[in-house]
Amino acid sequence: MTAEAPPTEEHRAHLLAVGYRLTGSRADAEDALQEAWLRWDRLGDVGRAQVRDVRAWLATAVGRLCLDRVRSAPARREQYVGPWLPEPLVTTGADDVLDAVVAREDVRIAALLVLERLSPDQRVALVLHDSAGLPFDDIADVLGCTTTTARQHASRARRTVGAAAADGELPDPVPEPDQRRVLDAFVAALAAGDVATLVTLLHPDAALRTDGGGIVKAARRTVVGAEKIARLLVALLEEGDPEILSAARPVMVNGEAGLLVSLGPTSAVLVLTVADGRARAVHAVLNPEKV
Repeated sequence: MTAEAPPTEEHRAHLLAVGYRLTGSRADAEDALQEAWLRWDRLGDVGRAQVRDVRAWLATAVGRLCLDRVRSAPARREQYVGPWLPEPLVTTGADDVLDAVVAREDVRIAALLVLERLSPDQRVALVLHDSAGLPFDDIADVLGCTTTTARQHASRARRTVGAAAADGELPDPVPEPDQRRVLDAFVAALAAGDVATLVTLLHPDAALRTDGGGIVKAARRTVVGAEKIARLLVALLEEGDPEILSAARPVMVNGEAGLLVSLGPTSAVLVLTVADGRARAVHAVLNPEKV
């Protein structure tokens, strides 16, 4: 007799998206899913029969399991060397589960960076309610607070997200062909050392984040301004290997057009946040532990 697949498999994409939005780490999300399955298994037949909504039960378990990680994140970010970016979800259309995860616009790099501004409890309340669909009574139980406080956490989180959208830091999703056109033009100008063209492809207040994690060479601070970004990227490419972009492979990164770049023994991921035909942000994940 074939063993019955655990319910985590049926809801895997949903649970992975919840865990990833909470932590910014696929590895942490996968660990939470595995432990959630073990907890489900330990309920036994009688306990499982009493669960009315399996998906909600598992999402609640994932939230509980990620909570300590979320609450310790601010201290870990302070110790992190240079700008922090989430672990990129690189897809090529061959992984049904991961493709389903990145189909959600709330896992875009820009969206995850906005979540980093929230307090841990605000992040958990927002994700568990808006992404997982859990009622505030259950979220309050996860957070160890009242239902009213849980609602307040989510409300404050939404205001932060709304402000980021209003400021242009979290633009509406752009169709992939439009993203790819901007990215291709950006890479061509960068490969040619064409600073002037790069500046036209960047929003005047664009931000560049290069996440090396202190392991590989990267800018230690976020660089803001089209001219500064263009000149820095051209200088870095000239200092390194100007030919690396010619072998870069088009991929999707968190559901947006990106590039996978070979850097000798390691790789890097490049993705832009595009709005109105220009890049509002440039994200380069160089940390070999994330790529």
